[in-house]
Parts: sequence; structure tokens; C-alpha cells
Amino acid sequence: MSVAEQRKQNFLLPSIKVEHMIAGVSGGILSTLLLHPLDLVKIRFEVNDGSGKRHRSYNGLWDALRTIHREDGFKGLYKGVSPNMWGAGAAWGLYFFFYNTMKSYYQGGNANVSMPAGVNMLIGTLAGVTTLSLTNPIWVVKTRMCLQVPGQVNASGEAVVMYRGMFHGLTSLYREEGIRGCYRGFVPGLFGVSHGAIQFVCYEQLKQYYCHLVGIPLSSHLSAVHYLSLAALSKLFASTSTYPYQVVRARLMDQQSDFTSMTDVVRRTFASEGWRGFYKGLSPNLLRVTPATCITFLVYEKMSHALLSSDK
Repeated sequence: MSVAEQRKQNFLLPSIKVEHMIAGVSGGILSTLLLHPLDLVKIRFEVNDGSGKRHRSYNGLWDALRTIHREDGFKGLYKGVSPNMWGAGAAWGLYFFFYNTMKSYYQGGNANVSMPAGVNMLIGTLAGVTTLSLTNPIWVVKTRMCLQVPGQVNASGEAVVMYRGMFHGLTSLYREEGIRGCYRGFVPGLFGVSHGAIQFVCYEQLKQYYCHLVGIPLSSHLSAVHYLSLAALSKLFASTSTYPYQVVRARLMDQQSDFTSMTDVVRRTFASEGWRGFYKGLSPNLLRVTPATCITFLVYEKMSHALLSSDK
């Protein structure tokens, strides 16, 4: 039976496997717990425009970590960890779920069918847009909690609402700014969808290439070293090629900013900081996302394999 016939016969339901979601959620939460302090520092670098008017400056990654720890203790390094865990768990779980559902449907349920890079990119983009649409409010709250310190005021001189946790943040965000506030940074986030798509295309294509090279089926379960290597290479390429959108998005989400649009952020950032301004926080970002992605993908691959094998 051809792939097209299998696709028509199975349609969609057999392609849906919640095991992918469970494995993705587990990987996302674990990597976030281990590496949140680096994410916190990355966000603070991103929103610092060098003027010193809204956010304090740090002399590098280690100075930032030491300063935060000295001023707020160990707890300060984990500001915003609650929404970050929810966001990372939901984002990875939903992304893996949507991606693998569409991938399985395309393959007609046969995991050994190769996928062209263009199809991989399309599936990754669709999964990313769907996931972002569901999780963007969580990322707004997470970004703001990572930046909040007592006594902050917004661009209008009004006191900034301090979020006590994720649910308080979400309700306050909606009450104060409505649905528009919940989707601050959504447009540059759409550019970020390309990041996830590029990452998954690289990961899948590298995995396909390796399997063909050593002559094993595409559905083969690889070793931890192989998964870690594939995840690291794909993440490094995706991160460096799409990083500027994260700076733009973080500055739009910041409660103290007075940016009116994505275009305004790009124009003013380039005017005052040049092209380097769009790469602020890249070093702590790479130090965080590379091991985070390796952990996430390794946990996902191992757990999904175990869960799916137990169903057989």
C-alpha cells in the first residue's frame, strides 16, 4: 500500500499520539529547572538599551549572575521560573505533539518514510504558529517577572504591577491590558517560528543523513550521544541565524518600555546601538539554549520511545 493510500485510510486519528506531548513537556520542564538563571540574564541583557534609565547594566554574564545573587539571593536567580516552566513545558509538549501528528500523517504512519526538507519546514512552521498562538500570554508574564524589581514605573510614570506568580500575572495582564497585552511580542514571535522550523529541519535532516550513512531504518533508536550531537548542532545553527527577533520581542514585552511597534523597536535599536544591539544576550542565550535543547531532545527521544514501545 502506498503512503498516499495509507494516509487516506488512516486519515488523522491514528497519527495522534499524546506520548509525544508527555515526553515534550517532561523535557521542557527539566531543562528549564536546570538552566533558568541563564534565561533570566539573557532577558535582562536583551532589554538593556545602554542608557541606564530603565534597567541596570552588567559587565558580562558572570557579573550579572553574581550581582543578582548578591542582591536577591539564590531565589533571585529563579525569578519568573514558574511561568517559564509552564511556558517551556507547554511549548515543547504542544510543538512535539503537533509536529509529530502532522509528520506521522504525511508518512502514512510509517516512520521509515523520508521527508523532504521543504515538507519538514512547512510542518515545523505550522506546529510553531499553533503553539505560539496558545502560549504567548505565558511568555509575556515570564518575561516581565524576570525583569521586575520593586519600585518600577512604566513609560507613563505609573507604578508597575508586580506579578506574584503565573496565574496572578495572567489575570493582571488581561485585566490591565486586555487581549492585546496578552499578545505583546506576538508578531516578532512569528518570526521566531522560523527558528523552531529551522531547528527541526536541521535535526530531522541530520538524523536522516546519519541513518542513511550507517544503513539503519529512520525509526531506529539512537544512542544518547547521537541525540545530543544532533540537537546541539541544529540549535546552534537556528539560534545564531534567528536571534534578533528575541531582542525585539523582549523589548516589546517589557512593562517599562515605550516602544509602539516592532518597527519602532527595530528603528530605535539600530539608531542607538547599531546591529550589535540585536545580538545582546546572545552569549548567555547560547550557553542556555544549547544544553537546554540537548536535555529536552534527549529526554523527549528516550521517553517517547519508552512510552510508545509500552503501547505495542
